[in-house]
Amino acid sequence: MLITGLGHAGLFIETRAGSVLCDPWVNPAFFGSWFPFPDNTDLDWAHYGQAADHLYVSHLHRDHFDPENLRQNVRKDITVLLPGFVTDELESELRALGFSRFLRTRNSVPVERDGLRIMITALSGPGDGPIGDSALSLDDGETVLLNQNDAHPLSIPAIREFGEVDAYFAQFSGAIWYPMVYQLPYTAKGKLAARKRQGQFDRAVRYIDEVQAKHVYPNAGPPCFLDEALFDTNGTGLDGESIFVDQREFLEQLAEARPNVSAHLLLPGTVVDPREAAGEPNQRYSTEEIDHIFNNKREYLTKFAQRQQHTLAAERNSRAAALPQERLLAELKGWWEPLMARAEQICAGIGGPVRLDVDDVAVVLDFPAREVRLWDGEPCRYTLGVAGDLVATNIARREVDWSNSLLLSMRFTASRIGPYNEFLYVFLKCLSPERIDYVENYYASIDEESEDIEIDGWRVQQFCPHLGADLAKFGTIEDGKLTCAMHGWNYDLSTGRCLTADGHDIRATPLA
Repeated sequence: MLITGLGHAGLFIETRAGSVLCDPWVNPAFFGSWFPFPDNTDLDWAHYGQAADHLYVSHLHRDHFDPENLRQNVRKDITVLLPGFVTDELESELRALGFSRFLRTRNSVPVERDGLRIMITALSGPGDGPIGDSALSLDDGETVLLNQNDAHPLSIPAIREFGEVDAYFAQFSGAIWYPMVYQLPYTAKGKLAARKRQGQFDRAVRYIDEVQAKHVYPNAGPPCFLDEALFDTNGTGLDGESIFVDQREFLEQLAEARPNVSAHLLLPGTVVDPREAAGEPNQRYSTEEIDHIFNNKREYLTKFAQRQQHTLAAERNSRAAALPQERLLAELKGWWEPLMARAEQICAGIGGPVRLDVDDVAVVLDFPAREVRLWDGEPCRYTLGVAGDLVATNIARREVDWSNSLLLSMRFTASRIGPYNEFLYVFLKCLSPERIDYVENYYASIDEESEDIEIDGWRVQQFCPHLGADLAKFGTIEDGKLTCAMHGWNYDLSTGRCLTADGHDIRATPLA
């Protein structure tokens, strides 16, 4: 097995039983905000798209699903390895691009195709929208590969049962807008970002410990930001207020925490042969070029941005014009009020009005009343500020997942009073009847009588109320507070109250 890194989560995997093209992303995503880091635009995308026997798109987030690249460069008679998601949105999007051959898989159930064993672990939870995420396991008889993408939590026992992993392409870098978009004092934002970066690292190390792969290759991130308005968000920011740790920074931190882990730098065009004892990639770049990318990152990104100015201008020109107040309100009311009417548990979880400032128009999303209206001066725990052309474009395109367009772009501002409310962001990811119905059923079907486990003198429910991480593996208790290392969520065990967000309390009793 030979694996070529294509940038971000992209891989081209060659085996004796055929080749697989994974998440080929090159065009900017999220309103022109995200670009792959380092630059991968000079790769021979037509070669990979024509040579591959199988296509695997892990999920619909646009740093993984690049419709323009798929349309232009990937042959349409390729066999698509389709995760077993609960909705058909990914298949529908691929069919719209001309793909027609699909190998449908079931969650964590291996299948064999011409001597290649394949297993896709599909995740479906409200935190990522109903379409979830997925991870790919491959076995060609000599090498077992795990491509995690952004998928967590994973069922590690199922992964290990598939086979002892030789090459683990591990997700390590953040893909979120927090805390960068929040209107906070500069020092507070820096502290929150540092905590977020540490949480991301701890989660990645937990997976590395659990998977026990022969070789580890940090993958699926980070993005870079070439628009002048977002440029200072690159990396960890000007003074630590951002969360995007790069590959080399992660490897240096991992070497200190786990010196015995065989971990390697994967860059666009790098070729890996996991059968080699050392697992070292055949780097496309010289040592001097690699040092320039990471040690002179600002200079490298400035030149990258200069090369991409035409792309950024084209994206800006593609946006719809901002809507006048009456039209804006009518569009949102006609679209969102029917969704609110069927979102009983989401609206109850939000529990109050949310203010949406679209340029100088203040709109209130009144979830208790299931109404969209102009703001009347009432206090709102959440306020989001967005440019009118971005909202108009989402309306024109009927974007059903504003996380996959607006929120991840970081082209908005946010403020809140009190804890994080996941239900608000779930609503903004589920702007279709199908998605709302799925999430409502998901929340309604949570089994309150699930099994309990014992951790450090406490009996707690086994799975985290947030996204179902196994607390036997990811839970730690200190001073009566449980922390789930999967996403850093905290719980006060004496009361069961979630300290991170509303509406996710945990079941817990002391053993003594």
